[in-house]
Amino acid sequence: MLGVSGLRGIVGASLTAELAVRYAAAVGAWLMERAGSPAPRWDARAHAGTFGPGRVRVVLGFDGRIGGDMLFDAASAGLKSAGCDVLPAHVAMTPTLGVLVDAEGADAGLQITASHNPQEWNGLKVLLRRRGLKPGRVDACAPPKTLAEEIVARFHDGAVGARPWSGVGFEGPMQTTDAHARGVRDAMDELGVLRLIRGRRMPVLVDCVNGAGGPVAPDFLAETLGCRVTAVGERAGEPFWHAPEPTAENLRPVGARVRRARAAVGFCQDPDADRLALVDEKGRYVGEEYTLVLAAMALADLGVVRKGSVLAVNLSTSRMIEDVAARVGARVVRTAVGEANVVEAMKREKSVLGGEGNGGVIWPRITCVRDSLSGMALVLALMARTRKPLSELVRSTPAYAIEKRKVGLARKEDALPALGRLKTAYRDRPLDLQDGVRVGFERAWLHVRASNTEPIMRLIAEAPTADRARSILGDAARAIGP
Repeated sequence: MLGVSGLRGIVGASLTAELAVRYAAAVGAWLMERAGSPAPRWDARAHAGTFGPGRVRVVLGFDGRIGGDMLFDAASAGLKSAGCDVLPAHVAMTPTLGVLVDAEGADAGLQITASHNPQEWNGLKVLLRRRGLKPGRVDACAPPKTLAEEIVARFHDGAVGARPWSGVGFEGPMQTTDAHARGVRDAMDELGVLRLIRGRRMPVLVDCVNGAGGPVAPDFLAETLGCRVTAVGERAGEPFWHAPEPTAENLRPVGARVRRARAAVGFCQDPDADRLALVDEKGRYVGEEYTLVLAAMALADLGVVRKGSVLAVNLSTSRMIEDVAARVGARVVRTAVGEANVVEAMKREKSVLGGEGNGGVIWPRITCVRDSLSGMALVLALMARTRKPLSELVRSTPAYAIEKRKVGLARKEDALPALGRLKTAYRDRPLDLQDGVRVGFERAWLHVRASNTEPIMRLIAEAPTADRARSILGDAARAIGP
């Protein structure tokens, strides 16, 4: 699948090394054009790993899944063939890649990942940074739709702008990834909560599903935040030990381990560690929707989210976020689904926090990418300051039930007739059409859209009770028809 969210496919079938080379070369050619296509030239400093001004640099990483190193090498070749210099991060979490792009003042990041997709999948995801900003300023993020479409068009054109020997890119030194954990630590310290978290010495379990979080998250929790850590799935490069999407069904074995470890919380990452699901101290799946809500509660407790603050979330995120914002007089803006859309709104509104109900916390103090490390730190800050167990914090939020269904599609465009029938059926209800069809009800909503990352149509309903949410989905299915 190729779209504004990047490239994804099944390794050895719809995704090959040759395809990765071509896609990376198209990304590189587009970056070179954006930079003004510097003339091909031999650069002794770049060859030695010291890059002079004007050269286009891309941080390259992968999420640790098997086969990722093969695609990493292919993508590196494609980028260098277009004239870009590559800063290799090797196994790195997607939010860490964003941190590195900002720290280095690089032009872009390219991550080899299929996020929560099953083992056989992989893909390539682009992060962009505005040119001319000083290194260290937080800016790197998924490209907005207009720029993503330009990259896709460049790929389809087939003209990737390969350079002669004198104009190819070089590979720089291996990037260290500890800047990410260090940034979260410093933010916690500046907010006056780091010492409190460390003093509590909370027992936690972290499940990295044998993805990119394995080399980072356990040490981050133990060394940086002072937790007593039980780690599972920390061996990046081995097969996922359970299905990687952090759903209730897939995380059932994690709940049992949380109980055995007597942990105060279970932190569950997806393979590229941009999403975070929670398990409470009783081993019960809290779910991804609560991650962003608890992060917002933490920042409200710390005075960061306050009257006049703006939070940005997508249309499929739980309305719990509005309830939390209302407590302190903050405002919520909603966007089309997709990290890039949320970040675009965050930058426009100067949001102090944003994200998605899939466990994606975007804290712009650290990075403009969904970040599981920020989510862990903020949840622990809330637990430490309130001295309440996770289950009690969850009970303190207004209760809603979210029900979800999927319908297979041969093509994304096949969803259009169904969406048209929904618009007609609910024409007397409040409608938001910026991404599929979102219908408003009394304390409830329905959202139906075609996925950007999978060949499916998603139907999501939220209501005060599961029965009401299922009823809304049933009515929607009947309106859509066979």
